[in-house]
Amino acid sequence: MFSAGAALAVLDPIARSEDPVGILWRKRLALSIAAAISRLEGRREDEAQFRDNFALRKPGDDPGPAGRILLGWRALGEARALRSAEWPARLPGFFDLPPEPSAEILRDLGARFVGRKPPLRFAAETGRELLALGPAHRGLALWLADALLARALGWDRPVPLLASHLPRTAFRLEGEAWLAACASAWGRGAVAAFDLHIDLTRRAAALRAAHLRRPGKDTAAIISALLTEDALAAQAGAEASDRAARRLFGRLTSLGLVRELTGRPTFRLYGL
Repeated sequence: MFSAGAALAVLDPIARSEDPVGILWRKRLALSIAAAISRLEGRREDEAQFRDNFALRKPGDDPGPAGRILLGWRALGEARALRSAEWPARLPGFFDLPPEPSAEILRDLGARFVGRKPPLRFAAETGRELLALGPAHRGLALWLADALLARALGWDRPVPLLASHLPRTAFRLEGEAWLAACASAWGRGAVAAFDLHIDLTRRAAALRAAHLRRPGKDTAAIISALLTEDALAAQAGAEASDRAARRLFGRLTSLGLVRELTGRPTFRLYGL
């Protein structure tokens, strides 16, 4: 508990920062956790598949079960998660759970938040209550634990931390053993999130400082999007063609400012 609290204290100023890179940071963490939840549920999607399904989908497409899981974890990083009156009804759909009784349970849990217990204990115990409903509620329980921890710590935008570092064996634990497993996972998650933020901040600073010769018409918009989006396809913008976008991404990649994330010759995706 002490070590997890220390790690979260180091993460605290980053979680409170208004830098746009924080949006990208939370999306990268959400991607990692969506893949972790997929493994827990015995599914085969990895981070690359989640990214492909999300970034290459067409407007209006059904994202499917995997896409809804990723949307749910990305929603965790939205401002004031858990503070909107509609979140109990909205959340179960991300995890393919029926609206009722899940929404009613979530309303009850949210109403009981009083902050009297230490944040780690409250968040872990509340997550355990949802886990008692069965394996189908694992994703929702871990989402809620991260959200309640953030609320207890005073973070307006929660940070996805727990699920990527909680071993499958932990779900059989109860009481203090469960609390210890969660504290350990939150501590490791905070350290990993801190390292990721350092890397993304360094990459973002290099991209912002770049002086591109003869920038294209959509260059500023694309660079701005790269600072907040996990992955972008090289496609036409408001004022530039597909070909111009591909040239720009190729140029940014050759300068080491952006990475191609797929390793494919076609349907490529780019990001910091």
